[in-house]
Amino acid sequence: MTGSAEREKGTPGRLAELLIDASTEAVDAAGGHSGGVYLRSSTPGLLRLAVLAGLPGPLFRPWGRLHADSKFPVADAYRLGVHVVLPNATETMRRYPQFAASLPFQFGSLYVPVIGRSTTYGVLTVLRPSASDATEVLCGLDRMTRLAEELGGALADLEDEHQGEDGPYVAWDGEAVCVQAAATHRPERRMARFAWDPATALVTGDSSLHALLGVEPAEFPGTAQALADVVAPGDAYQVMAALRATAAGKPPPLPLRVRTADGSVRLLDLWTPATGPLPPHGGYPVSGVVIEPGPASEGDSAADLLPDGVFCLDRLGLVTYANPRAAQLLGRPREELLGRPLWEGVPWLNQIGCEDQLRGALLSLGPVHFHVRRPDEPEQEQEQEQREGGSAGQAQQPYASDWLAMAVHPGRDGLTCTVAPSTRVAGPPLPLVPVPADGDDGPATGVTSLAPLYRPIVLAIALTEAVTARQVSAVVMKELLPAFGGRRLAIYLLQERHLYLAWETGFPQGFLAPFDGVGLDARLPGVETLTTGRPLFFDSMQQLADAYPGIPLDAEVGARAFLPLIASGRPVGSAILGFDRSRNFSSEERAVLTALAGLIAHAMEKAQRYDSEAALARGLQQALLPRRLSAHPQVETAGRYLPGTQGMEVGGDWYDVVEAGDGLALVIGDVQGHGVQAAATMGQLRSAVRAFALGDRPPDEVMSGTNHLLIDLDPGQFASCCYLRLDPASGLVRVARAGHPPPLIRTPDGRTRVWDIPGGVVLGVDPHAQYPVAELQLEPDSILALYTDGLVERPGVDIDDGIAALRVALAKAGGPAARPGGGGLGGVADRLTATARHAADRPDDIALLLAARRAKPGRHP
Repeated sequence: MTGSAEREKGTPGRLAELLIDASTEAVDAAGGHSGGVYLRSSTPGLLRLAVLAGLPGPLFRPWGRLHADSKFPVADAYRLGVHVVLPNATETMRRYPQFAASLPFQFGSLYVPVIGRSTTYGVLTVLRPSASDATEVLCGLDRMTRLAEELGGALADLEDEHQGEDGPYVAWDGEAVCVQAAATHRPERRMARFAWDPATALVTGDSSLHALLGVEPAEFPGTAQALADVVAPGDAYQVMAALRATAAGKPPPLPLRVRTADGSVRLLDLWTPATGPLPPHGGYPVSGVVIEPGPASEGDSAADLLPDGVFCLDRLGLVTYANPRAAQLLGRPREELLGRPLWEGVPWLNQIGCEDQLRGALLSLGPVHFHVRRPDEPEQEQEQEQREGGSAGQAQQPYASDWLAMAVHPGRDGLTCTVAPSTRVAGPPLPLVPVPADGDDGPATGVTSLAPLYRPIVLAIALTEAVTARQVSAVVMKELLPAFGGRRLAIYLLQERHLYLAWETGFPQGFLAPFDGVGLDARLPGVETLTTGRPLFFDSMQQLADAYPGIPLDAEVGARAFLPLIASGRPVGSAILGFDRSRNFSSEERAVLTALAGLIAHAMEKAQRYDSEAALARGLQQALLPRRLSAHPQVETAGRYLPGTQGMEVGGDWYDVVEAGDGLALVIGDVQGHGVQAAATMGQLRSAVRAFALGDRPPDEVMSGTNHLLIDLDPGQFASCCYLRLDPASGLVRVARAGHPPPLIRTPDGRTRVWDIPGGVVLGVDPHAQYPVAELQLEPDSILALYTDGLVERPGVDIDDGIAALRVALAKAGGPAARPGGGGLGGVADRLTATARHAADRPDDIALLLAARRAKPGRHP
């Protein structure tokens, strides 16, 4: 059964069919109970949940879209192109604490990237019962991998068929299509498929259509009206209206709930697999499915007599059975419950606790027990009691308490729930969870927000990994803004009684520039929210204009929230959240946003301290790195340093070239850690190595002396180092290394190799460490490359593979351009660090030192 999102957004039906088939087959193949497919969207870097199999969409809407660089397993599988195997909740919490915090239930999960002809389209995922370790899921993972490969090939073929169209054809921008996973038991005559072609006016169906409808094939005229008359004799006009609207490309809200001649419920879902201009004769072809819950079983009949309430849900949340007592306790007639999602049939069950418990039962497949307080509805209780044959007086007091004890017992194909009166719980009712508005743009006016669905712990965990102010702002944009349906964000930080813009997204270009650097005496909402410490909420732009006459507005419609960022009583700045539509901010949402602003403020305060220390470390690093390298007529050298872009940014990497007797000493090193301490330690080691080199000490003595110095200083840090002494005249190179990556050599014929020399442990660990010396004869026009691990290490990639990649790059970059007049070694160094220099994410700093011996004296940079 497909959903309305793909139809409304124009996503082709063939794409949906491929994704649905792959999802349901993967769930079965991996022994799971639910799963789905995340697909790339037309928004760069954004993944959308396209298909959700075996789980109700409304309960999992907060996880419907993810940024490709978020700390979630789906994002890692997509971005890195690797399998992610999380056999149980313990492993999930260890590797992905944000994901575990957002769904804190006992289940395992598998994630396989969907790749077709080198293009990554999305991720196939399966949720399954917990396993003790990954070995228990490997068989299912292999089958999932084959399905993902087949799906990737099919998607690549599909995109090839539609080359030249605007934007990527294989992409998903709507809500997830929710489908049933493969059931272990399906009642007969449950579902039938059909198709209607308005151009020919003919209806065709599968083999079960006539059996479900109870008509012989020869007696069925095969027209849309005949289908409507048989499917829903009492609601035929609704069926016809839905068919026509779908053929016109404007389907009504589906599935459609209709009644048979005997009053039982049927569900009708419709969609059109066609795209492009509307055909002139009647509209698009329409596909559909008729679902019939079927007659009550003997077990259902027996449950009708139970004193406690019993109702059943399928895995999409539809009520498939409810006994009279359940209907009475839930305050809804049975006929209004059957065939409807639980949260639609019983809206007051949309409470935080209820949704969490249902999610837990669906994911962990373990029973859950909880209490819920029903709202006061005496008139509705009286009407319900009268329907059940009781008196009005009995209806007003059907049980002694407003609290209900509920238990949910999950099975592979659905949930069995019991409900009974309870007097054991006291206290305020759980806050209501809002019903999400249509679309992705957040709640509309008059509709409560998604605030209760958002777990503050998710933002808190994400903020612990953000170190700089820019990283904190990025976390707020990716984690907080989408959860509340916001589109715009601005963060101002306080410096010397002025607010300066630190981050903005979504606002018109240049709109916020006049507000950058405003003083605290300005009458602006972003200033007053900080000076008063009170958040300001405006349900519409008109409200904002009325409160601040003459204030420039960036849009005619929308809503705004201005939040003070205050940490430990100290003002840090202010945040502005922008929404594209007018809306009502509920009291609960205001409280949640205000509390989250406190988390953001503390993170920003920490980030400012880090930024200050980083600036100090950068200054120290620049002062300690050599401004020019010692020169020799027969040796050309070039060095490059790139700071990291995460955390403290500046680390302890360094390089140097020092005159050593009649030769040159080349040294490169990496102090463990980042920040001022690492930079200071680096400076001390560089000075020590220079002193030893100027005395032309042998490489092993240089390493041993520096090792003892670091141990005596006892800074709580260690360092790797590689020291070479080069004789330019003879080409003799003597080298010692301490836990550092080996040098690379490029010979004049273009071949490269790793100089795999023996070495000792890192400096600062063992006072008795030995550092053996190796020798090499360096040919003229050969290049020596020394580097730190930041240039060759990548998450999830073996360092040997990184070194091999650097060898290839050196072979390509060190050709004629490395010779005098062809760009020199400086050009080679630039080419070797080009990828890292342009990368937005450098987890470690990088140092590179190149040296080339020339046969004849040459010029030096």
